[in-house]
Amino acid sequence: MPAVLEISGLEKTYRSRRRGARKALDGFDMVVESGEVHGFLGPNGSGKTTTLRTLLGLIAPNGGRMTLLGQEVPAALPQVAGRVGAIVESPQFFPNFSAHDTLSLLAEAGGVQKQRVTEVLELVGLRDRATERVRTYSLGMKQRLAVASALLKKPDLLILDEPANGLDPGGIREMRTLMRGLAEAGMTVLLSSHILGEVQLICDSVTIISRGRRVAYGAVAEVLAQHAGGGVTVRLESAEDLSVAAEILIAAGARVTPDHDRLVVSNVEKPAWVTRTLAERGYYVSELAPVKVDLESVFLELTQTAPVAGQARQVDDSAVAPAQGGWGV
Repeated sequence: MPAVLEISGLEKTYRSRRRGARKALDGFDMVVESGEVHGFLGPNGSGKTTTLRTLLGLIAPNGGRMTLLGQEVPAALPQVAGRVGAIVESPQFFPNFSAHDTLSLLAEAGGVQKQRVTEVLELVGLRDRATERVRTYSLGMKQRLAVASALLKKPDLLILDEPANGLDPGGIREMRTLMRGLAEAGMTVLLSSHILGEVQLICDSVTIISRGRRVAYGAVAEVLAQHAGGGVTVRLESAEDLSVAAEILIAAGARVTPDHDRLVVSNVEKPAWVTRTLAERGYYVSELAPVKVDLESVFLELTQTAPVAGQARQVDDSAVAPAQGGWGV
């Protein structure tokens, strides 16, 4: 079965008199397989929204190739648009319309049965507020309405840009449950989000973009495993000895990062080497544990956007990564 979405070598350059040329996409590749929830991650300004807008025909690329549901776009967008539901950036609605009126208007325009309006309002939790004007809605309620509008056509591919924006913790969990249920029913979901813990919980696979290039791709477990690095955290009997212990380990060839009352040690073959190296110099380990790698730490490492004490990181200060090219690679 062909992938639901494939992008190869996508290029997009913005030009302005004030800033000159800025390359938003620099040979970007992406693959989303059928029936999965795929996370699309990147820092602000990395090219995520440009990718989605280009894919949906809202802006024109400068180069590259894209397919949706097996057909090349933008040429085939009229044929596949009815099978794609999407919300990109902040959705806007008529403030004096109710949610029910808004969805009914969209359903009529798209040839969708009226019964579907009731179904999607139930799905996103707006059933009891459906007759209230949208201008009275909170940001989270407007986001629920946006997701409902994207679901009206029962799409084969659902593209969601920050769907949890404005939701409370309960709403975020409900959205997670909804997306997993949609995928289990056969729908493919492409999710762009900055809530990396949620992405790790819900997504089958991920693509990470930085400065317009792909820096990671694959099943979530595989991406985490590739960056586990075999590191360990070390605590000593006396926290006052940490700086000396760090010097000993560095001199012996390890990489060491201080972390409050412990050391994070990498570039070692076996954890026992750490305890033996320190014990030989009279320093004794009280706790030794493998480093737990999560999607947030991998993201910060790959995009080089981890906070640095005393520095104010600018939006464009993410990593410049080598392109990972190749159709479907």
